Amino acid sequence: MKSKYIPKRYVIVILTFICTSVCYIERVGFSIAYTAAADAAGIDQSSKGVILSTFYYGYACSQIPGGWVAQKVGGRRVLLFSFLLWSLTCAFVPLDPNQVVMLVVARLLVGVAQGFIFPSIHTVLAQWVPPHERSRSVSLTTSGMYFGAAAGMLILPTLVRLKGPQSVFLVEAALGIMWSLLWLKYASDPPRSEHPKATAAGFGESLLPVKGSQKAKIENGVHSMRTQKIPWKRIIFSLPVWAIVANNFTFHYALYVLMNWLPTYFELGLNSSLQEMGSSKMIPYLNMFLFSNIGGIVADHLITRRIMSVTKTRKLLNTVGFMVASCALICLPLFRTPNGVVLCSSLALGFLALGRAGFAVNHMDVAPRYAGIVMGVCNTAGTLAGIVGVDLTGRLLEGAKAAQLDLTSPESWRAVFLIPGLLCIFSSIMFLVLSTGERIFD
Repeated sequence: MKSKYIPKRYVIVILTFICTSVCYIERVGFSIAYTAAADAAGIDQSSKGVILSTFYYGYACSQIPGGWVAQKVGGRRVLLFSFLLWSLTCAFVPLDPNQVVMLVVARLLVGVAQGFIFPSIHTVLAQWVPPHERSRSVSLTTSGMYFGAAAGMLILPTLVRLKGPQSVFLVEAALGIMWSLLWLKYASDPPRSEHPKATAAGFGESLLPVKGSQKAKIENGVHSMRTQKIPWKRIIFSLPVWAIVANNFTFHYALYVLMNWLPTYFELGLNSSLQEMGSSKMIPYLNMFLFSNIGGIVADHLITRRIMSVTKTRKLLNTVGFMVASCALICLPLFRTPNGVVLCSSLALGFLALGRAGFAVNHMDVAPRYAGIVMGVCNTAGTLAGIVGVDLTGRLLEGAKAAQLDLTSPESWRAVFLIPGLLCIFSSIMFLVLSTGERIFD
C-alpha cells in the first residue's frame, strides 16, 4: 500500500518552527546564564545592559544583507550557514563576565549570524507557501520563538543552578548542530511542480534566484524568469512598509525588554528567585506561542472565507493585539507578586503575538517576491529596538538608583514598562492609517 504523501512545504514549515525555537532558547539562555554569572561577579545594571544589548548591534548589521544574500543565493543555504556559525561560537566561548572584550566580540558574532536567519526563513516560506496558508505558516514558524523562550525559561535556570552558567552555552551549541543536520538532510529548494498553482499564486519556483538574463516565459510547462532588480527606493519610501517597520520596532522593543529584564525584575524588583518559581515563569512565552497560532488561524479563516479583506484582517488583529498589550504593559509595575507579574506579562506578550498576524505577515502581502528583503528592512528596525530598549532599561534602572530609589519599588520600574506601552498605541494607529493588504511590488 502506498504511503500517504506529506507535502514538502509542511516539512519546511516544521523545520523553520524548530529553527526559531532553538534561536530563542539561545537568546533567553544567554540572558539567564549571563545574569547569574554577572550578579555573582558584582557587575552593575548599566554594564549588564551593555553586554545584553551587544547581540543586537551585530543582529542589526546583518538583517538587510541577510535578505539580499538570501534573495541571490537562496534562503536554504544561507540559513544553514548562519546556524552553524552561531552554534560553533556558543560551543567555544567561555562565559566570564570579567572578560568584557571577548564577550562583546562573541555576542556580536552570534548577532551577525542570527541576523541572517529570519530574512532567510521568509525567503524560504515565500518560495514554498501558497497565499492562503501564509498567515498560519508564518505564525507557526514565528511561534517557535515563544516556544523556545518558554522552554528556556522552564529548563535553563535549573541547569544553571545544577551545572553552572557555562552549561547553557554547551546545550545551545548542541541543539544548533542537531538542527543543522536535520536541515541539511530534509530541506531543499522547491521543485517546479510542488504546487499546481505556483505560478498563478505568485510563490514557488518563480521566487527562486535564477541566473541568466532570460525573460519570463513558459516553455513546455517550465516557468523561468529574469532576475529582477530589487526596487530599493520604492521599498524605502513605501508608507505601508513603514507601517510594518514601526510595528516591528514596537513589538521587539517590548519583547526584548521583557525577555532580557524580566529575570532581573523577578530577582531584584520582587525578591523572587527564578529557580523557585517552577513552571509559572514559562507561561508568558507559552501564551505567545498559543496566541501567535490563534492569530494565524483566525486571519486565514477570515481571508479564505471572504469574511474580511486582507487589509481589514491585518488591521483588526494588529490593533486588538497591540491595544490590549499596551494596557497590560502600563499596568505591569502595579503588580507586586510573582503570580501577578506572570499574569500581566502573559497578557502583554500574548496579545503582542496575536498582533503578528497583522504586521508580521504583511510584508508577504505587499511584496511576496521580495519577502526576504522587506523582512530584513523591517527586522532591522526590530533589532534597533533591542539595542535601544535593552540598553535604555539598564540606564533607567541606574538612574533610579542614583535618585535613591530602591529597585523593589514600582517607581523604579514604571518608565521601563510605560515606554513600550505608549509605543504600542502609536504604532497601532500608524498601522491603521498606512497599511494595506494589497500587493504593491511586482
